[in-house]
Amino acid sequence: MVREVKREALTRMEEAARTVEDFQEVVAMWDKLDRNRERNVRRHEIGRPNEETLHWDKPNPSDLKGKLKEGLDTVIPPPLVNMWWRQHIRGQFIDEIYDNAQEMWQQVGDRSIAKLIKRLTEKQKDVLFLSTVRLCTPQQIACYHDKTDRAVRKLLAVALENMRSELAYTIRKQILAESPHITFAKRQFLSWYEEQQAALDSAERG
Repeated sequence: MVREVKREALTRMEEAARTVEDFQEVVAMWDKLDRNRERNVRRHEIGRPNEETLHWDKPNPSDLKGKLKEGLDTVIPPPLVNMWWRQHIRGQFIDEIYDNAQEMWQQVGDRSIAKLIKRLTEKQKDVLFLSTVRLCTPQQIACYHDKTDRAVRKLLAVALENMRSELAYTIRKQILAESPHITFAKRQFLSWYEEQQAALDSAERG
């Protein structure tokens, strides 16, 4: 009932708006509703760090998304602090169902990134899965696949570089088209990627 009354009041404000100040007030109300909606969603969401989503091999310790609030780790027993246990307690088993190299793209929320992972070869998916999800070192992956760690690093580097170049191209197109799917994390990634490319070009010319 309260939500319906607020929705009706906002509709009347929109219809009655005539001046710039009136429209600014309507926009402020919509922004407030969006913030409230996003806050409610975050309460029921188990997130992962943005940096690991876009950089994979360069996690950022300062990115606190998806981590427990400070102090809770001293109250909750160690096994329950783990993300997998938190998901099991809530009855969320999607990550466990798709916990394999060939289906890991199903766990990615961003469609453009999921498509890039899905198009990788089986070997590239295996290496990427073990490196980013299982957090294995190149030496451990090499033992698992009976390869040299140098071959593993090369395979992973090629997979990441191809994905990053295609992702950067996609993000540029989304920015030009003013797509609603552009996030701050994507803009950060594009800025980082362009800096890396500029440094490589400068090194090659030098």
